[in-house]
Amino acid sequence: MPEAGRKEIFGWAMFDFANQAYTLLIITVVFGELFTTVIVGDAENQFRLGNLLWSIALATSYLLVALAGPVCGAIMDHSASRKRFLFVSYIATVILTALLWFVEPGWIVLGMVLLILSNVAYAIGENFIASFLPDLGPPERLGWISGYGWALGYVGGLVAAGFTLLVLGETSAENFERIRWVGPFAAGFFLLAAIPTFLWLRERGQRQPLPPGRGYIGAGLVRLRMTLSQLGQFRDLAMLLVSIFFCMAGIYIIISFAFIYGAQVIGWDATTRNAMFIVVQVTAAAGALGFGALQDRIGASPTYRMTLLLWIVAITLIWLTPHLADWIGWQAQHLFLVVGSVAGLSLGASQSAGRALVGILTPSARAAEFYGFWGVAVKLAGVFGILGLGLIQAWVGLGLSILFCILLFALALLALSRVDEQRGRRVALQYAA
Repeated sequence: MPEAGRKEIFGWAMFDFANQAYTLLIITVVFGELFTTVIVGDAENQFRLGNLLWSIALATSYLLVALAGPVCGAIMDHSASRKRFLFVSYIATVILTALLWFVEPGWIVLGMVLLILSNVAYAIGENFIASFLPDLGPPERLGWISGYGWALGYVGGLVAAGFTLLVLGETSAENFERIRWVGPFAAGFFLLAAIPTFLWLRERGQRQPLPPGRGYIGAGLVRLRMTLSQLGQFRDLAMLLVSIFFCMAGIYIIISFAFIYGAQVIGWDATTRNAMFIVVQVTAAAGALGFGALQDRIGASPTYRMTLLLWIVAITLIWLTPHLADWIGWQAQHLFLVVGSVAGLSLGASQSAGRALVGILTPSARAAEFYGFWGVAVKLAGVFGILGLGLIQAWVGLGLSILFCILLFALALLALSRVDEQRGRRVALQYAA
């Protein structure tokens, strides 16, 4: 397949640029801390209730996406409507995120409901935009294209969250009337920045006629059952999805709890929090670009394996930060900045490599459908990882529970050992649509 034009690839990547406003401002940096420490605010219990409710809300949203993703993917492939589905998810994310402004301290149920609904719209949109990746170039170029999208996404996050942290200030009860604008700002940023996607990204699928007496949902379910019956021949893709499940379970924990961990365990101040944000964004962008280029040279599977090993090192250093800081005579929050650079490299590289490897092992005629299964693995990973961490931290505290991530990345490595990239690529190319 020839590579798409630069404008179209840029338009595709701009969706990553735009949606990072939601990921960072709502899930990672601001609203997560706001929800656990101000809206719930159980400081007398080390915020364990807030952390648990936060994990339940996110896990619920990812479960809903996991259930809907494959059916939506089958319908999109059958009706050639990926771009329309993407547009609906984008508008829903914008509206529901803006409504977070109405959540006040003590309004826990409203906060959870809006968080669940907005994250469903955002997360299923991730599935939809990823399904366009196999159309943008030949397999040997997907690593670079995917890495370009992730890198541009982290630049978008740097712009969006950098402005928010400087203008809206700290996440605290005293600053609530300013920081509550994080929802409308994230929504507005997403609304404007994603416009190039809908101007330049092409819908390449061809609409198929509906079977007599069936609508698109019925046809999508039939197509989904057919694909499920044929999945046995895609054993390398199946094992990759198992690996991605465990990898993304660990990553979702880091995305959802890293800044909460910094506030509750490391005890950082606002200056260090802002510095950590910049460090993670820059290193994540560098990791996505650097490992994306490496992937095109040595293959997607070896690159993905390297990122998993890097994650194990990063999590070990996160857990050891308070102990190492005492040993070398640093403040824990300053050492945590150094550790954050390792985690940042892992964050951008592993997600980019995994997404590209799925594209390499996926038949182009079933792109949206198979990326629906990728979405199932990713979102069920969010349910498993976030809810698991929430329950463990309620028992032993957040500081010790982070070790759960090491187990998850080790299991991802074990599953990856069963993947033969070249064999999987041959099967995808030979698949008869």
